Amino acid sequence: SPPDWSNLTPMTFYANFTLTAYTHYYNPLFVFVPCAGAGGWSPLVSDRYQWLEVDLGRRTQITAVATQGRYGSSDWLTAYLLMFSDTGHNWRQHRQEDSLGAFPGNSNADTVVQYKLEQPVIARFLRLIPLDWNPSGRIGLRLEIYGCRYTSSVASFDGSRSSLVYRLSVRASWTVMETISLKFKTLKNSGTLLHAEGQRDHSLTLVLEKGKLLLYHLQGVSSSSGGQLLVSLGSLLDDQHWHHVKLERLSTHLNLTVDKNTLQVQIPADLSHWHIHTKVGSFLNFHGCLENLLYSDINLIDLAKHGSSQVGNVTFSCAEPVSVAVTFTDSHSFLQLPGLTSWSTGLVSVMLQFRTWNKGGLLLTFGLPQQDGTVFLYLSQARLRLQISKAGRSSLDLSLSFKNDHLSITVDKDEGATAHISISVPLTSDSQLFFGGCPTGESAQKCKNPFNTFQGCMRLLNLDDQTVDLIKVQQRLLGNYSHLQIDMCGIIDRCSPSHCEHGGICTQSWSTFHCNCSNSGYRGATCHSSIYEQSCEAYKHKGNMSGHYYIDVDGSGPIKPQLIYCNMTEDKTWMVIQHNNTELTRVQSSAERNQHFAYFDYSSEEEQLVAVISQSEHCEQELSYHCRKSRLSNTLEGAPFSWWVGGAGPGQSQTSWGGALTGTQQCGCSLQDSCLDPSHDCNCDADYDQWTEDSGLLTHKETLPVRSLVLGDIHRPGSEAAYRVGPLRCHGDKNFWNAAFFDKETSYLHFPTFQGELNADISFLFKTTSSSGVFLENLGIKDFIRIELSSSTEVVFSFDVGNGPLDVRVKTSLPLNDSRWHRVQAERNVKEASLRVDNFPAATHEAPTDGLMHLQLNSQLFIGGTASRQKGFLGCIRSLQLNGVTLDLEKRAKITPGVLPGCPGHCSSYGSLCQNEGRCEEKANGFSCDCGQSAYTGAFCHKEVSATFKSTTSITYILKEPFELSRNSSGLPSSIYSDITLRGENISLSFSTNQSPALLLYVSSFYREYLILLINKNGEDSQIAFSLGCLLLINDCVFLILEDLNLTSDVEFNSIKSLILGRVEEPDGLDAEMAELASLGFTGCLSGVHFNSISPLKAALLHPDSPVIVTSPLVQSSCGSSSPANTYAAETTHSLSGTGMDPGQPLVNTIRSDSALIGGVIAVVIFVTLSALAVMARFICSRKETYRNQEVKAAQPEDSNEFPFSGQPDSPSAPSENQKEYFI
Repeated sequence: SPPDWSNLTPMTFYANFTLTAYTHYYNPLFVFVPCAGAGGWSPLVSDRYQWLEVDLGRRTQITAVATQGRYGSSDWLTAYLLMFSDTGHNWRQHRQEDSLGAFPGNSNADTVVQYKLEQPVIARFLRLIPLDWNPSGRIGLRLEIYGCRYTSSVASFDGSRSSLVYRLSVRASWTVMETISLKFKTLKNSGTLLHAEGQRDHSLTLVLEKGKLLLYHLQGVSSSSGGQLLVSLGSLLDDQHWHHVKLERLSTHLNLTVDKNTLQVQIPADLSHWHIHTKVGSFLNFHGCLENLLYSDINLIDLAKHGSSQVGNVTFSCAEPVSVAVTFTDSHSFLQLPGLTSWSTGLVSVMLQFRTWNKGGLLLTFGLPQQDGTVFLYLSQARLRLQISKAGRSSLDLSLSFKNDHLSITVDKDEGATAHISISVPLTSDSQLFFGGCPTGESAQKCKNPFNTFQGCMRLLNLDDQTVDLIKVQQRLLGNYSHLQIDMCGIIDRCSPSHCEHGGICTQSWSTFHCNCSNSGYRGATCHSSIYEQSCEAYKHKGNMSGHYYIDVDGSGPIKPQLIYCNMTEDKTWMVIQHNNTELTRVQSSAERNQHFAYFDYSSEEEQLVAVISQSEHCEQELSYHCRKSRLSNTLEGAPFSWWVGGAGPGQSQTSWGGALTGTQQCGCSLQDSCLDPSHDCNCDADYDQWTEDSGLLTHKETLPVRSLVLGDIHRPGSEAAYRVGPLRCHGDKNFWNAAFFDKETSYLHFPTFQGELNADISFLFKTTSSSGVFLENLGIKDFIRIELSSSTEVVFSFDVGNGPLDVRVKTSLPLNDSRWHRVQAERNVKEASLRVDNFPAATHEAPTDGLMHLQLNSQLFIGGTASRQKGFLGCIRSLQLNGVTLDLEKRAKITPGVLPGCPGHCSSYGSLCQNEGRCEEKANGFSCDCGQSAYTGAFCHKEVSATFKSTTSITYILKEPFELSRNSSGLPSSIYSDITLRGENISLSFSTNQSPALLLYVSSFYREYLILLINKNGEDSQIAFSLGCLLLINDCVFLILEDLNLTSDVEFNSIKSLILGRVEEPDGLDAEMAELASLGFTGCLSGVHFNSISPLKAALLHPDSPVIVTSPLVQSSCGSSSPANTYAAETTHSLSGTGMDPGQPLVNTIRSDSALIGGVIAVVIFVTLSALAVMARFICSRKETYRNQEVKAAQPEDSNEFPFSGQPDSPSAPSENQKEYFI
């Protein structure tokens, strides 16, 4: 931190010199130092409380400062501060980049080091304060100041009757740009600086309010009231320093500049062709000085001097009151003042002005010796409070005011105003007042501070209406102090201009600022990085389903997030942007009007629309025109009757319809030679007295979106028309899949220098098998930025902005060189640096409070390597974005050796998104889920296929065509379904029914083997729930296998013939009772039916070309995906899975999110019971049959009162390879 340079001892204070300099116009200023010895200035004592002050004799434009060590010595400075002033008081510290105040000095006694000021400084006095010097020598300095003569016109206003009005008598012509500029300085925080009137009673007023500059637009009201606020800029402008203001009126907007900061505001429609034509000026309540008031190139103050303006009580000089401020810098700051001799009367008056950003801190405290008490005046929660505590009594705590005969507090309503305290207490000249805090050591016994120390500025400190001489305090001739900066106010407004982006709200304390990013859609220390994805494609690859999502198309860029519907039901992911009329709209003929106009307002703003269309691979919009005696075109040479307007901005007129080529007066039918009248290029141009249409998709992105329609041929009798403009639909994110493959360590891509001085965010995805490599690097003279994979489990973000190299590291618990995509997000701003890798905890590092802020780079940006071609990256980098702008890696890779465009292999990263046995398939840009082997459908095989069954509904899936069976034949069936032999079965389905008993599934084979899945009778008296994918054992379901042992001696379920859902029309081989049950069919809902790799219900509904026979109408419904609204309803949704598996066969994941939620709850409740019954599972729901070729007879099932086909288990026998088990 900077030293306490103002703590000057009397010796050093008087030992410093006031130096005289002479100037030549456009020549440097030479300063001669009349000190003892040769070679330059060197104080007797070398410490941090010395300074060299230069009086230039008049205000001068200073452009540079050069330093050199003392001649022939080891004395030179290595760092110093610069202060400037107009009066020798109220110093202002010059800062680099508005933050760091230290300037680099010399490294030897001979070399000259020059520092050019970014902006010239206008001042008369310069003060140089040494910070560090050669440790082997002492402070030594030769100084040279560069600058130019400065001339100005100044006017002083007293804040009451002062005014300066300039009236434009003649205006030659209207100009595109008008400019008004001025400089001002004031101690008051309010006043009108400028009032400019124009035509039609419009005017602009520039007002200083609470230390900020506000620009108002007024119409028909006085300059002192009302008006529309256009822009607010600046802060702490009442500091008695010169501030530059410039107002520019351009054709479409206004620019307001205050010092270095500029804001642009759109001109209201009323001011689009406004110009000043009456007067400029009128400073009725401004108290301060103006300098160089210019209207375009006219100096209004010079005109006023010569009587060309109306002047009232204005003096043409700037009489500046001497105001000595004091800055309380940290927790050790305090100011101690003794009491006055006049205090023996008992009346004490204290007056001061203070300014702070902190909400709390001690302003003043003093003791009451005679009453053994203490008075505290302090800030708490940004409110002024008074506390009087006395020994043995509870303290009295008052807020804002305490009204009685002894004590009163007055606080001005305005911000930064004066606090008056009038106290009638027994104080004497021996009493001590402590401002800001309390000292440490021996003096601490007289002062106790239970509150925070005050950090801020105080000025105009008065005791009994006598101004305290703070210069004497600085010289240690009055009172005591520590850690103060005297004769300056060092407060900094860190929120003006605000570093909070995207509408983040800036708040601050003495040493830092904070951005509130709530409801902004952005995150980070400065609300820089978006919390939303940039496309629907990105949301899809995070596993999201169709729905409305906020899309931020440019990430951290200026475009706001927008709510867009993402349709993810297909392989392509569509972004759907609606407008105000997507319905078919009919237009009636009217003899009163020749044309009908239709305008379309989109839910997204203009810049959002343009960005979405630009980054999408394909966009389309339906345009349909239905007509009856209403033509579109007249002739090929003539003007069309109707047209539409589309494209960016205002758009351009288009005459092509229904998908025809852009720029032609044609329709889609002309491309296919299918128009109603071959002599015309549109169906509607046939002019038939019947309804027809010209419809199609508009796919030329340059002409989208459709903004308006103009329909012309609607005024004739009998003319009718209707139109429909669908929503804008786009798919494919060119940025998301833009990738490059680096196959050599020496290969790299290079791009122009990265521009991220104050805010830099970098995001990308990578995959590699290497354990290290540099992702990107950009160098400057000293600054740099780099992101690299330092090991298989660590990513490092390194940079230097002049404060020294800094590393931000993220260590991961899993290896990153696994050939899967990993996401890296790095951000660096003026407040902190952060690094994120996938979903691992982020790493952050705060920036120094008063450090350098600007990242200054000048070399090319290297991707995949470094300028030295060392530590190159091997692998793929994808979707690389810098401050929201995507770098086109593929385009650059096509012309760069050692780098290939694109990067295949996405299933290793995204394959887990394919659910329910869906299979991931690679694509050039992305992947898709093949749901062919799944009972589900949808983009991720996540959507259940459901249907409502009636008692007559039957679905028969034929697995094998009939063929001649031969036991001894080794030939295979001719069907595409091979001779299916089941050693383990996987059956899963969900159902909802109130029927009991009911048959769910019937499987038959050519060898008269059967498998039946049905609901038992007692199901009608109980609610049944099964969790899909879980092995639940419930006796309401019976899994029955019937076999005719005379047909086969094989031990397996051979040659499956068909699967039947619902009613079994021809129950071949079943006895009468079972056949009767099979003929009843199934009434209810079936969903997600899966038998091994076969999905009969899905085939029947979605693939009519499959070998499926359906009786009675079958319509797909959503009955399987919606849970019952009434838990006491008769029907209950069930989900059932039956699995019989060979040892080592993996359990196929058939869990669906909707069903799993219901089933999971049930599974928890019955888990303990089922665990106890697990040993009995094979006896309750299993059927064991042992075959001994044809010599062994199968045990026939016995009758049961509850259900006639409930099988009994066989007698225990030795384990055999011929045993087979089926589990539900």
